[in-house]
Amino acid sequence: MRGIAGNTPLAAPRLLPWRPRPGWPLSVAFLGFPIWWILGLANVVLLVMTVPMAATLWRRRGTLVAPSGFAAWLFFLVWVVLGLLTLWADAPLAEPGGGFSRLLVYGWRLAWYVSFTVVLLYIGNLSERDLPSSRIARLLGYMFIVTTAGGLIGSFFPSIQLTSPVEMMLPHGLAGNSFVRDIVHPKVADIESILGFEQSRPMAPFAYANTWGAAYAFFLPYFLLTWVVRARTRRRIFGFVVLAASLWPVVYSLNRGLWGALGAIGLFGVVKLLQVGGPRVLAWTAGIAAAGAIVVALSPLPGLVQDRLDNPHSNNRRTLLAEETTRSALSGSPIVGFGSTRNVQGDLGSVAGGDKIGCKACGSPPLGTQGHLWLLLFANGLVGTIAFCVFFAVRFFRHWRDRGDYSLAGCAVLIACTLFLITYDMVEVPLYTVMIAVALMWRSVREARGGPALRPLARALTAPSPSGNGATANGALTNGALTNGASR
Repeated sequence: MRGIAGNTPLAAPRLLPWRPRPGWPLSVAFLGFPIWWILGLANVVLLVMTVPMAATLWRRRGTLVAPSGFAAWLFFLVWVVLGLLTLWADAPLAEPGGGFSRLLVYGWRLAWYVSFTVVLLYIGNLSERDLPSSRIARLLGYMFIVTTAGGLIGSFFPSIQLTSPVEMMLPHGLAGNSFVRDIVHPKVADIESILGFEQSRPMAPFAYANTWGAAYAFFLPYFLLTWVVRARTRRRIFGFVVLAASLWPVVYSLNRGLWGALGAIGLFGVVKLLQVGGPRVLAWTAGIAAAGAIVVALSPLPGLVQDRLDNPHSNNRRTLLAEETTRSALSGSPIVGFGSTRNVQGDLGSVAGGDKIGCKACGSPPLGTQGHLWLLLFANGLVGTIAFCVFFAVRFFRHWRDRGDYSLAGCAVLIACTLFLITYDMVEVPLYTVMIAVALMWRSVREARGGPALRPLARALTAPSPSGNGATANGALTNGALTNGASR
């Protein structure tokens, strides 16, 4: 082809290679979550999506920033790795010895902790233009709808369970492992006799009923944000319908932890609305509070709450497990912990007990379960527990006074997370969502203030300090760590 003014040939147009939009790993994991769950891959896909997110971070390694308090989280990760050294140490009150399954459980949790770290940095280091916060919030709002649908199915059809393709392909010995089976075997509900009769506790599309409760509470603020607060009329009507329908599994699941978390989230929301609002907001708040009180009063919730309080069911067992977990951790390995959970020797409070055929309640959950706080204490010791809690405490107190949407939603999630620490095992989807919430409120405040407050890592590490001793400026971490405190 000739040029218009002479004989110079025109360059042929170059076809740019197609590239997926930033944030596609989150879309793949969340939008396909029901399908992944049926296939037995729901949790695995979230971990696999860590790889492309980590690749993006590697390409941007010269400009990565991290939130303040991130040093505590990095320290916690190091402490988790140190737990490998005590993984086969015998713990007091626990069964001695241990096989490959102990390493499997440890590796699974470590992979999740790495995934939490990657998703935090991935969202925080992508700009609002690359990956809008509203897009992430819509994904979380969609997951609330999925959680509601799973809760309704589990409430009305509690006996449904499937053999997933992954379960079929696993070796018999591995598929029969209770830990692996929970991950790959789709089941919509647990059926328990809490009030003296069989009651279904929804769990779809997750592995445990308590995971369903935590997911409901963590996805709720983003559903309200994207389907009610910022929605048009038709979308808002649909949002209210979904919200009303979701109350059925919430009420009839008899999940006291979820009830308490929703109460705390509601109280926090009312307080923040009263702080930021004028007369119109105050009127809306009073109206919503009155309507909520009427709905609660006319619902079966008050009676069910009283019945649930009269039938504590697992209170004594949880208390004994927490006491023995604490005693074992503090007397055996209080600094580093034991790396992972351990089976109780005998029954709680007695070495003569244990599992019996036909007696589900005779067995004891492993030490370090029935609450993420007890897992931290037993698996990672006092030092690891403190580092974990410090990171999330720093993030909450950095944002609890902010009035932005994502700060309000993120703080609500952290409040619920604090309540769940003593009752729920939250590795997997719950803590993954908490990290997304932390990333969203960190990034939203940083961008509102005009971008990163610190220089890129590559420059910060090489710049001399004012005193001339070569220290890094602005609190940057050395030895290849990420810049700490890039903004709030």
